[in-house]
Amino acid sequence: MKYLPLIWSGIWRKPGRTILIFLQVSVAFALFGVLQGLKTGVQHAVDASRADLLIVHSRMSFIMDGLPLALLGPIRAVAGVRVAIPVELSFGAYYQKPEQRVGMVAVAPDEDWTAAFTFSIAPEYLAAFTRSRTAALAEVATAKKYGWKIGDRIPLISRTLQKNGSTTWTFELVGTFSDSDVGGGGDRILLSFPYYDEARATGQGTVNHFNVAVTDPGLAVAVADAIDRLSANSSHETKTESLRELAQQQVQQIGDFDFLIRAVVSAVLAALLFAITTMMVQSVRERTSELAVLKTLGFTDRAVFLLILAEAISVCIAAAVLGLALATLTVPIEARFVPGLSMPKITMAIGLGGAVLVALASAAVPAALAARLKVATALAER
Repeated sequence: MKYLPLIWSGIWRKPGRTILIFLQVSVAFALFGVLQGLKTGVQHAVDASRADLLIVHSRMSFIMDGLPLALLGPIRAVAGVRVAIPVELSFGAYYQKPEQRVGMVAVAPDEDWTAAFTFSIAPEYLAAFTRSRTAALAEVATAKKYGWKIGDRIPLISRTLQKNGSTTWTFELVGTFSDSDVGGGGDRILLSFPYYDEARATGQGTVNHFNVAVTDPGLAVAVADAIDRLSANSSHETKTESLRELAQQQVQQIGDFDFLIRAVVSAVLAALLFAITTMMVQSVRERTSELAVLKTLGFTDRAVFLLILAEAISVCIAAAVLGLALATLTVPIEARFVPGLSMPKITMAIGLGGAVLVALASAAVPAALAARLKVATALAER
């Protein structure tokens, strides 16, 4: 404790330089915290994706090539299949204005159909949706965004032409739904596939993909292989993947996520290390005579060495705490865009440990120079 005044005075000998180092370290560890939090969010998205929910789509294209609806029966007959539901996605639909895009998702409201989705729907809404062919369910956020109420008739302009020549599809809103799939995004509305398939001018009897729920996640791979064999060597070969596999593929599309985070953090810390080392060397040179006086008063080389290290560690730890605190405060805001994002305690511990290592690495050389300082030489240069 008796050395604290010396450490404190050494830190604030040049306030401007100290504040600059403090801000540099704070920004670096705030970035570290944000990136590590983003990593946990992405991993949460993958882990939360259902392994027992399979998506059966065309091997050639997930979006463009439709599959014959006739595949539904054989798919349902595959051992291990619990529920199989046709799903048609209509892209390019909008509400009132072209920029107000709403995805139209046509599903067959068969018995237990929600088991093949990640939707959460109130029983009364589910019953109302099943009763009416022109009924629709809007995602909670979508209904709130456009001010839709139960009973409203919702007109959507779509690229899909109806048999009567109109591109305006009108549905009666009978309820709302929420989606636990963190990969789901955008404004969406659910509608009846039988009605949609019958009313459209082209594409009857085909479907974008099938959602298949299996009885046991452990059977997912075997069921997927069995489904794909149904259409092997045909003009409509399928590719069946679990929702978790699709989530992993989306992450892989942006490259090795862990490597990217490590590369960015390493580059920032390396730049920080050089900056702090340069400032610490300059600080020691400016304090040559002061350090010589301390040695004259009886301070050993070891004591001087530890004194310089203590100054660097104090500043780096305080700055790291501020940076990690700022990163933690931004988590609720970022979680709106990356569900599951969090700041684990281990990240805080690693951050503080990293701050100590940065301080030791950057102050080691300046502290060694101070410890090896010759009193007679230093006072002679004064």
